[in-house]
Amino acid sequence: MEKVENLSEKLDMLLKASSLSRVALAQQVGVDKSLVGRWVKGTIHPGEHNLARLTTVFREYFPDITLADWYEDRAEMARRIGIVFHGAAPLGPDLLAEGPFAKMVEASKPEMEFRAPAYEGFWRTTRPSVMMPDQLFHDYGIFRIDENGMLDIEMEGSGLHFTGWMLPMSGNVYVFLFDPVGRTPLIVLMKGVTLPRAITLEGLLLLSALDSGRTPAALPILVERLGDLSGDHEADKARLRKIIEEKPDPIDPVSDEDRDRLLFRDVGPAAAAAGGSLYMAVGGAFSRGTTTDGLKG
Repeated sequence: MEKVENLSEKLDMLLKASSLSRVALAQQVGVDKSLVGRWVKGTIHPGEHNLARLTTVFREYFPDITLADWYEDRAEMARRIGIVFHGAAPLGPDLLAEGPFAKMVEASKPEMEFRAPAYEGFWRTTRPSVMMPDQLFHDYGIFRIDENGMLDIEMEGSGLHFTGWMLPMSGNVYVFLFDPVGRTPLIVLMKGVTLPRAITLEGLLLLSALDSGRTPAALPILVERLGDLSGDHEADKARLRKIIEEKPDPIDPVSDEDRDRLLFRDVGPAAAAAGGSLYMAVGGAFSRGTTTDGLKG
């Protein structure tokens, strides 16, 4: 088999652009995570079978990628998957300069630089189900600033695994996620916090349900902090796996009564006539933060 030139850099580029962790990639390819680490470091080259498996996995994120693209130079491969390649280093999630997502990333940079640390941590989401309207579901995950300055998100729950990015802008927080099982993007818009450490966030989730009609739906969502990052990347990954398995409670949980009032609220003409809301909106009452000395607000 002909070896791929600069495979380690290309694999690292694909991992960053898809926000896929080495552990998650190893699970999907069916190899040990240490092997993926050696591929990324360039100490070992994947065989033909594993290179084909890698292509299959990344095709879920970049549908146009083929096995032949590994043999292109890095700039051409970057163009094929829709990211900008500046000099010798790709900028991970920065999409092509003329694309709308790249403009959003650029617009969020001023707030990203000083607001992103407020959202780093381990989190639990609570959301209603489209298919089972009286049920609440949780996802567990991590928000973390990556080496490119982007706020990466990885969430898991109900057999689904979401990866993506968070962009703080104009006092709100925009989240863009993708789940390869449902093969659909998810968009979350939440009210941000002004204090240095977010504790809870409320927002709206836009998705396509996993029913036969893939019904588009908008749902309220509550996000609660489970804990802080340690700064040790490997230790934080291990803790995330433990959190997903053990499903702990948030550090400052919203009461069941307040949670249900937020997630099952009534809207529309009848609700507005009774003093409620005509449209589903995010008031921000449940988006709260703290200071280092414990002041909440």
